[in-house]
Amino acid sequence: MSHFTFGRMEHTHLGRTGLRVSRLVLGTMNFGPDTSEEDSHAIMDSALAHGINFFDTANIYGWRTGEGWTERIVGRWLEKSGRRDEVVLATKVYEPMGDGPNDRGLSARHIRQQVEGSLRRLRTDHIDLYQAHHVDRHTPWEEFWQAMDTLVAQGKVLYVGSSNFAGWHIAQASAAATGLGLVSEQHLYNLAERTAELEVLPAARAHGLGFIPWSPLHGGVLAGILRKSGRRGSGSEITAKRLADNRERVEAYEAFCDELGHHPATVGLAWLLHQEGVTGPIVGPRTVAHLEQSLTALDVHLGEAELARLDEIFPGPGPAPEAYAW
Repeated sequence: MSHFTFGRMEHTHLGRTGLRVSRLVLGTMNFGPDTSEEDSHAIMDSALAHGINFFDTANIYGWRTGEGWTERIVGRWLEKSGRRDEVVLATKVYEPMGDGPNDRGLSARHIRQQVEGSLRRLRTDHIDLYQAHHVDRHTPWEEFWQAMDTLVAQGKVLYVGSSNFAGWHIAQASAAATGLGLVSEQHLYNLAERTAELEVLPAARAHGLGFIPWSPLHGGVLAGILRKSGRRGSGSEITAKRLADNRERVEAYEAFCDELGHHPATVGLAWLLHQEGVTGPIVGPRTVAHLEQSLTALDVHLGEAELARLDEIFPGPGPAPEAYAW
């Protein structure tokens, strides 16, 4: 994977494509529910100023069924800023956008309806990366590709990606593709949750897909959770459970980060940037300060000894089938 540096930010090709994207991806899931529109616009301004050109959203974000709240915020910023051509814009389709029986999934009908909705909300004439948000076990791949190939031919979509696919879904989709096929997989992956290393990450590498980790800090567990405000943990019930399941490892991790002289969130992102096949993790800042904190990961080099120690603290499963066959 070739890397190109522009200022502080590294850029790399998205999988086997010629498209160059930043090695940090701006996630927008907090825009609307947790971050005001004004602050969301400031974050996008700051991201571009720092060389982050890859913005990720989804039609479902905002969590108001059918409204596309987050896409609307991004769209108003794109229109106001006039910087659409500087952004590699990614969104997703699959989740329910209404109460009807055809208002979800990856049917040709739903894809056609939703791409028009996303284009309208995002105030653009094309989506750079259109991602299946989840595999649809009830839609044949031939139907999926017929719909996507039509959108590509119309110029409404440039590249097609997946999210939350299993390794064999990536293989199936790639085998059924009639054109370029999938170019990326967005997947849960971080130091504390490494299941993707079994088959999904190897499948993405084998088929030339870029790999985009979401939840790179395990919902805040890897972001210095034990030291925040002097408390022994914080956040939602889900985060509290994740911490309870990993407390000893998190304690060792934060102590090791202190030895390195870096914030735990910085180390967690830097570890992902060192993993073979990873295009760039999605960071989901609620404020400009959170975004700037994420940028510090670009300055951290982890040597073999440091990576080995992190593997000791959070051991991965190993590759399939050796991990479970013998």
